[in-house]
Amino acid sequence: MAERFMLNDQELIKGCVQGKRASQEALYSRYCRKMMVICQRYAKSTLEAEDILQEGFIKVFAAIKSFRGEARLDTWITRIMINTALNYQRQKLYLLPMVDVADANLHEPEEVSLSQFNLNELIAMVQSLPDGARVVFNLFAIEGYNHKEIAAMLEISEGTSKSQYSRAKALLKMKLENKKVYGKFGEAKI
Repeated sequence: MAERFMLNDQELIKGCVQGKRASQEALYSRYCRKMMVICQRYAKSTLEAEDILQEGFIKVFAAIKSFRGEARLDTWITRIMINTALNYQRQKLYLLPMVDVADANLHEPEEVSLSQFNLNELIAMVQSLPDGARVVFNLFAIEGYNHKEIAAMLEISEGTSKSQYSRAKALLKMKLENKKVYGKFGEAKI
């Protein structure tokens, strides 16, 4: 049992292609935590992130035969998880209006230090963003896509992508500042 966790990526891929359950379990165990963090950034809740993760790994195992090794395995799996999360969110994005850059009040928020926040707090803040702003923020700030690429992926205008990113930054800044104030003085009593 312990030897399957000692397999390198190529051995895991070979075992998964052959349909070996132990190889699939080992691949999942090796990458599930990292992929869950990615899914949580796009999801509104942990339950939704778990659904995306499960659907993503189903796609990974279905497509592993086509993995050509042009990128690292974790990069390939990450791409599948992001696409799965986008597909999951795409349905909701079409139901929600997005503000275009012409209608937005765009101003650059000042930088805020993140050093006093833990990962779970930051993920929760990103999860609390409105759907459109959350998806654009993840794609631009974390995944490194430019607004033209995001616009094509989400079938929105480049201006809408920019305004959603600006909106996300402003909302996150406000959440970070509120958390910092409450952290110093304790929770407000109602």
